[in-house]
Amino acid sequence: MTQSISAILWDFGGVLTSSPFEAFNVLEASIGAPKDFIRTINATNPESNAWAQFESSQIGLEEFDELFAAESSAAGHPIPGRDVIARLSGDLRPRMFNVLKLCKQHYKVACITNNVKAGQGPGMSRSDAKAAAIAEVMATFDLVVQSSEEGIRKPNPDIYTLTCQRLGVTPDQAVFLDDLGINLKPAKALGMQTIKVLNEDQAIEALSSITGLEFP
Repeated sequence: MTQSISAILWDFGGVLTSSPFEAFNVLEASIGAPKDFIRTINATNPESNAWAQFESSQIGLEEFDELFAAESSAAGHPIPGRDVIARLSGDLRPRMFNVLKLCKQHYKVACITNNVKAGQGPGMSRSDAKAAAIAEVMATFDLVVQSSEEGIRKPNPDIYTLTCQRLGVTPDQAVFLDDLGINLKPAKALGMQTIKVLNEDQAIEALSSITGLEFP
């Protein structure tokens, strides 16, 4: 095991669950919008758009619904914000959850998630059964840091330093997994080892290489 590593930090959606982008693509196809249209909206004015404001709790669901509809309308395909939020909660990846549990036997583990105050719990679940499954995952972490609770969101470096401070580690003692490169850049700049999650096999292999742990 790599002795210099003390903590493993995990994004949630797209890492421990399936990516919401897949659900977004289904929504886009249903209204005739181009693939990744929603991602494009969210990447436009990323510090101040409706998505950024909602994830940092500057606005509520009603205002987000209206603002996102306005932004998407301006881009050519009106989508109510509520329709996007309804597709946020992905399906749990059991193998990744098992990897998390094994990591906890050797390292501190924390979740850093950009989320919104919608649905049930940090995973924004839309059903009781899914909420219960997600609650089990969240209970495994030593620490869960949510953008909707902190008022700051990835890729703001403050959310990474805050997480490390609460865990009692320095950034160079941490590994961070996320499915978005934009969220990994500031973590790497702070000294973290980073893993861009493209799929389960690739992410698990990369984590095994860094930690020396063998995962089933």
